[in-house]
Amino acid sequence: MNRFLNIAPEVIEAIQENRPVVALESTIIAHGMAFPQNAETAFAVEKIIRNEGGVPATIAVRAGKLKVGLSQTEIETLARNGASIPKLSTRDLPHAVALERDGATTVASTMRIAALAGIRVFATGGIGGVHRGAAETFDISADLGEMAQSNVAVVTAGAKAILDLALTIERLETLGVPVIGYGTDDFPAFYSRSSGLKCPMRVDDAQDMARLMRAKWDLGLAGGIVVANPIPAEYEIAAYEITPLIEKAVAEARDEKIDGRDVTPFLLARLARATAGRSLAANIELVKNNALVAARIAKAYVEIP
Repeated sequence: MNRFLNIAPEVIEAIQENRPVVALESTIIAHGMAFPQNAETAFAVEKIIRNEGGVPATIAVRAGKLKVGLSQTEIETLARNGASIPKLSTRDLPHAVALERDGATTVASTMRIAALAGIRVFATGGIGGVHRGAAETFDISADLGEMAQSNVAVVTAGAKAILDLALTIERLETLGVPVIGYGTDDFPAFYSRSSGLKCPMRVDDAQDMARLMRAKWDLGLAGGIVVANPIPAEYEIAAYEITPLIEKAVAEARDEKIDGRDVTPFLLARLARATAGRSLAANIELVKNNALVAARIAKAYVEIP
């Protein structure tokens, strides 16, 4: 094991015994929503994975160690102190490790740490991607670059709806990352079940998804897989309703000169206010749904001979 890894005993045991493990990020706890909803959601997501027979492994950086499998106390501390905890992408890990810092991991850094620990399935809310106006700003999430390197299947409700989704799919194709619709032909748009764009491929159950994962990596094709899992219909905010609100929030971010890693938290907060909390409720439910699907895929994967 990498000397910078600190893997919880429960997670080590599950990996050694070839039992299903699902990685979870910590940025969604520290920066994705406010306390106490963030802690409640984190505990609920871990419970869903356990109920499916899996072991949850929430990932963060603690005193310079890549911690795989946070305790309940550590999750609650992260939830309470989120605003003061740095958001760490892959590029930030050497600095945090060398200086023995704490940090919340993004999709990209969670993927890298999960891969180092030997975890093949990761559940998140929505991945990053190509930002609107990227032709001028070159603002493209590190999540996409990491997808081309780390052998982890990421269960996600599509890319965040605040992004340029068409260019995000195009960039993933360029990087050789399979984008798989899970029970759908349409690429989901986080709050909405369909973005109006098509997924290049589709599978309809966990067993087929697990076989696809095994085939990809056994073929020597490095990198991740996007498992595009739409939000449950009862919690959806239709694209025609949410899109104007997103465009207004993007304009506000531009006017206030919000950029870089501050953009997503700013936009999510604006949308929560504009929808009277519906976008936050949708966010919570889609994360839970992704955890459920991820646990089933992880179970199917370890059962392949």
